[in-house]
Amino acid sequence: MFTGSYVALVTPMHDNGQIDYEALHALVEFHIQQGTHGIVSVGTTGESATLPFDEHIEVVKHTVAAAAGRTKVIAGSGANSTDEAIFLSEQMAGLGIDGFLSVVPYYNKPQQKGMIAHFNAIADATDIPVILYNVPGRTVADMLPETVAELAQHKNIVGLKDATGDIQRLKATQALVGDDFALLSGDDGSSAEFLCEGGHGVISVTANIVPRAIAQMCEAALAGDNNRCNTINASIEKLHSALFIEPNPVMPKWALYKMGLMKSPFLRLPMVLPELASQKSIEELLVEYAIISE
Repeated sequence: MFTGSYVALVTPMHDNGQIDYEALHALVEFHIQQGTHGIVSVGTTGESATLPFDEHIEVVKHTVAAAAGRTKVIAGSGANSTDEAIFLSEQMAGLGIDGFLSVVPYYNKPQQKGMIAHFNAIADATDIPVILYNVPGRTVADMLPETVAELAQHKNIVGLKDATGDIQRLKATQALVGDDFALLSGDDGSSAEFLCEGGHGVISVTANIVPRAIAQMCEAALAGDNNRCNTINASIEKLHSALFIEPNPVMPKWALYKMGLMKSPFLRLPMVLPELASQKSIEELLVEYAIISE
């Protein structure tokens, strides 16, 4: 089962928009040293929407190489075309990844039956475990717990990243799936409560900035120490909000740039750099948390 802290890793880029593979390797090493339990490569935070297939696959390949078996790597493989999602999954199947993260098709607004057919087709095409990803704030379409439960019957569909931020949704899903089905929070603001209510882990944006804290928060909850989980979360809670004052991954990239972990905060259009007020806000918070100096 996938448990613990998985970072939704950014994809570092040079000022000319090309992938900065040196920085990518350094980020993977940073997370391994900080205790992150796994890496999600080229998900939403990794700007999957603006990476063509060849770059998408190359970034995952480099991530696996940098991890060198020391931490799990999950590859984003979602698309709003089932054929494209299958193609991408097939192309990455031999890279040495531990799982796929596949998002609910965006823009199309598929019916629940359409989602079931979509994800079953993807899972039929691979022997690698598939984690479903429900993020209606971005996709508009919302995958219901009953749909998740039906999909969980497929031997290759092993978990769900739930970014609804709705703890009642977690409880509804728990009642319908087995204990071996991984339930991972995709909403940093509610992740501590999610863990304390029996979630198995997180796929976290905040982990880009404070990976050790997120890993320790997960470890505490999984060990049954909810007090420690909540205490750790309280110590970083401001970051959960600050990293989303502009659309993800704008703020995580700016923060990592200011932390010296990337040479450039470049984002591919249509995403652009944060407003000056947003830059100042996150920088002040990084100073407050002693992550950077003034």
